[in-house]
Amino acid sequence: MTGDSRNHKRQRSGLRSKALSFACFLSFALLAHRFWPYLTSAAFPADNSLSLDEDSLCPQVSAISPSNYASLVDSLDEEYGTNEFKLKAYESLGAAVRIPTVCYDDLGTPEEDSRWKIFYDFHSYIEKRFPKVHATLQRTEVATYALVYHWQGTDASLKPLLLAAHMDVVPTNDATDDDWINPPFSGYYDGEWIWGRGSCDDKPGVIGSMTAIETLLERGFRPTRSVILAYGIDEERGGPTGAAAIGEYLVKTYGKDSISMIVDEGGGYSDMGGTIFAAPAVAEKGYLDVRMDVLTPGGHSSRPPKHTGIGILAGVVTELEANPHVPGLARDRTYYQSLQCRAKYDAAFPSDMRKLVLESQSSDEKLRELAKRLDDFDPAYSASAGTTQAIDIIYGGVKVNALPEAVYAIANHRIADHSSVSELQDRFANIVAPVAAKYNMSLDAFGKTVGLEASTWGLIKLSDAFESALEPAPVTPTTGSGPYELLSGTVLSTLKTNLRTDNPPDDAVVTPGLSLDTRHYWSLTKHIFRYGHRGAADGYNGAHTINEAIRAEAFLEQIRFFTRLILNADETNLLE
Repeated sequence: MTGDSRNHKRQRSGLRSKALSFACFLSFALLAHRFWPYLTSAAFPADNSLSLDEDSLCPQVSAISPSNYASLVDSLDEEYGTNEFKLKAYESLGAAVRIPTVCYDDLGTPEEDSRWKIFYDFHSYIEKRFPKVHATLQRTEVATYALVYHWQGTDASLKPLLLAAHMDVVPTNDATDDDWINPPFSGYYDGEWIWGRGSCDDKPGVIGSMTAIETLLERGFRPTRSVILAYGIDEERGGPTGAAAIGEYLVKTYGKDSISMIVDEGGGYSDMGGTIFAAPAVAEKGYLDVRMDVLTPGGHSSRPPKHTGIGILAGVVTELEANPHVPGLARDRTYYQSLQCRAKYDAAFPSDMRKLVLESQSSDEKLRELAKRLDDFDPAYSASAGTTQAIDIIYGGVKVNALPEAVYAIANHRIADHSSVSELQDRFANIVAPVAAKYNMSLDAFGKTVGLEASTWGLIKLSDAFESALEPAPVTPTTGSGPYELLSGTVLSTLKTNLRTDNPPDDAVVTPGLSLDTRHYWSLTKHIFRYGHRGAADGYNGAHTINEAIRAEAFLEQIRFFTRLILNADETNLLE
């Protein structure tokens, strides 16, 4: 058995474990959010053993395939299934991976930092690889290296469809190069996997959408609805240069609320108990990095105080970790909606948990009982349904015989969709205040004095470490929403007509999820979906780590998804 086969079997085995498979699903999808679309519930059979209000659980839309373009999409599927097309598409991605468009946290401006220049190589590559795209679509360079493409439709009254992705990748660690099965920027296709940094995150989004449009242009297709492509250059550090400039450009060019829907990278799908659960994200967690400075007089180590600055900082960190954030299980929120889908459609979901989910719809007592049970049932529950806290950085001291005057730590937070930046800051200050009082220190909590106005001993200061504060995103509508119904139907039709050889399950369910990183596009539309149409088992070792690789057949399905989405959006009455 090859190492690849063993890895595949391990993934499949893990999915069969009830609790761990549940955690895997929620971690992969990054959860779901509120509201459900109007739909035909006959799309999938209901579990006849369910009782109570089973019909309200996780309704599903019908699969949507192009009707006006039915012969075109069938013909394209035939072409996509040929060995010639597959090898060309796989090499398109492989060659893109071989261009190391690495994003560093300390990048300067494009004008002053030469490390950006590698993106010119990427520009040149896609110009040559996709000649019809570059001969037909209008390309605009934004912030020097970010790219926006406009494919003009015949009906200017229709709001455009926007497909977003990013060209940049995270760095690799030179010390781990020997741990890669194939070199980290090889782009090597071994017959099953395409290897290298960016093969999963997110060059398939760029090359997949380009390939779909190039192929449509080869067939003479001209859209009715305009299509926009937006490719960022520093998504891996939050997009302050690329996506921020793209967002400003798009608002200036098209106006606010000018886009029918945006599809960016994000959720995917997972085989859970013989049913595929696809999770396009419709919301994003908030974000805040909190810096904790402890400032003391310092002095000689031969005459230390009872508690040094490092000791006091340790007390602050200990108190924070002793008071973790409590997850919130609410009926109108992401996690609970995912739970309902599992209860209705996952055959492996325990019957007692299914009953509890059903009863919790109308009983607050059962909802609280369910929350208690989830602590043991789902290892990812706390991180999924609540605000996360991680102490990632700590600094202090420069000499063994000198007491440090200034030490600090930084805590990273992903703010739950039911919370806010201010709520997190207030909670943080309330936890730290008793520590400051214990050591007779002043506390400056995000610009507000708490407790002692002044202390001769020292100061604890809480602040936004990198001006990173971000509120949870506006929620994309789902219930009765045309864009959500269109996306869901496209996902289902792509899954049902897949060209894969590994025989995925026939049944599929769409559940809203939660993701990150579209903050710069929020004003363009309220219909933002983060979805990459890739299976949880289609990444060899995940992203941002060694042995990043994508299953080649999964990349082919991403191309098919982009193709069907463009054609569906072109003829639908579900979009503005």
